[in-house]
Amino acid sequence: MKSLPVIGLTILLSLGLPASAAETPRRGGTLTYMIPADAPPSFDGHRESTYATIHTVAPFYSTLIRVDPENPSSDKFVCDLCTEMPEPTDHGLTYTFKIREGVKFHDGAPLTAADIASSWKQIVFPPDGVISPRQGYFLIVDKIEAPDPATVVFRLKFPTTAFLPALADPFAFIYEKTLLDKDPHWFEKNVMGSGPFKFAGYETGQSIKGVRNPDYFRKDLPYLDSFVGIYADKQATRVDAIRGDRAAIEFRGMPPAAVDEIKKALGDKVTVGTSDWNVGSSFTPNHKKKPFDDARVRRALSLAIDRWHGAEALSKIAIVKTVGTFVFPDSPLAPTKEELQQIAGYWADIDKSRAEARRLLKEAGAEGIGFELLNRNVDQPYKYVGAWLIDEWSKIGLHVTQRTVPSGPWYEALRSGNFDVAVEAPGHGIVNPPLDIQKELSASVSAENYGGYEDPAAAQLYEKLLRETDLAKQHALIYEFEKHNLDAEAHQPYLVWWYRMVPYHSYVKGWEIGPSHLANQDLATIWLDK
Repeated sequence: MKSLPVIGLTILLSLGLPASAAETPRRGGTLTYMIPADAPPSFDGHRESTYATIHTVAPFYSTLIRVDPENPSSDKFVCDLCTEMPEPTDHGLTYTFKIREGVKFHDGAPLTAADIASSWKQIVFPPDGVISPRQGYFLIVDKIEAPDPATVVFRLKFPTTAFLPALADPFAFIYEKTLLDKDPHWFEKNVMGSGPFKFAGYETGQSIKGVRNPDYFRKDLPYLDSFVGIYADKQATRVDAIRGDRAAIEFRGMPPAAVDEIKKALGDKVTVGTSDWNVGSSFTPNHKKKPFDDARVRRALSLAIDRWHGAEALSKIAIVKTVGTFVFPDSPLAPTKEELQQIAGYWADIDKSRAEARRLLKEAGAEGIGFELLNRNVDQPYKYVGAWLIDEWSKIGLHVTQRTVPSGPWYEALRSGNFDVAVEAPGHGIVNPPLDIQKELSASVSAENYGGYEDPAAAQLYEKLLRETDLAKQHALIYEFEKHNLDAEAHQPYLVWWYRMVPYHSYVKGWEIGPSHLANQDLATIWLDK
């Protein structure tokens, strides 16, 4: 897999069909799939950063560009609403997109460049009171313009290889400008897109339904007549549904035991897709609460955790596998194992690490403290990671309880700062390390910084990195950034990266697994061979 999409982009002119020459897609049928959540916190892709929203509403929306659905593990990007991928002009500062003609929103309104520009302005320059968790990805953008109905222009502050991958963000749904103008919060509770499926119903905590959009701008898509997404936060419920063919697939991923159970039950009737996963488990101390405002305490929490043995043990029961920092482990920008072991929390000698943790706690006057760990009510891998953390912290004399809440309240607690320490799982639609690490920047820059800290030194390092295009120099700068954020400050310590295994009925065709459970989820190319 080419794991760094900011290097050597392959420019494609149009979105191809995934069906091979040997298979002729069949039209019709309903795809039923499981969504491993109780409900999405909202329908608004611009506001949210969870798969629960993507798996719920992505089929209703279009984006400007996207990852290649035929090869989602590659660094290829293709047009969705544009007509061709542009070459940057003005020394790399200007990207001009020509927009497809004849595209309609589901309410019949024409989609023009004005809608695209308005949607992107809400992401890049959100108005007061509007949350945009990926706003920091676009600090590189100076202006967004729509000089005519068929043209959108992005003007950058400086050239960077990180821009196009950022533009392929699967959350960047294109909304109808007139609806945004009336109420920028309208899309939190309502759906109106231009995607391959039209909204057909939603039952809170039960299901989401969509039907084929007859006016979809790709006239030969979608193949399906309809889809039903069923919410189930319990893994056993999802496994039973797939095993009994009440559902065909769960797109997020399952742990080894569940995969084995489904394979044993279905035999050659099941296909298992596997991929490294662009999501990593981490924990975030609340810097606005004592004693977590003290770097010594945060560093002690990280030093106590035996990542190397923990990852190996967890991989047998949970959807995690690889020890790493906040850079996707398959990326050439990720630290080597030797570099990793120079960072606090990744030392090879766990006894030495825990002795240092106890020393730091004593020095900070925080020996034997108790606190609450906020966690998300999702089995895989949140609950497993939470139980592991509590056990690891007990080994340095800490007394930790756990508060597990549904997805909506979990996000609300993170955003409001109503927690001591929280389990997180930062995930990204596209592997793009120079932008993915922005979550680690100051809270005034990154809306996804739930630790509530400000760090000008990290910002200075990041500015150098974002402007650097040489791979070796990028690697060195990212490692310096990691040493600062993870070792010296322990702002948001990382733990292990996930591993994606998706078992599904073999009659499901036209879908390819990739490193992101957020990308390639509009269902347009899926067909049922039955």
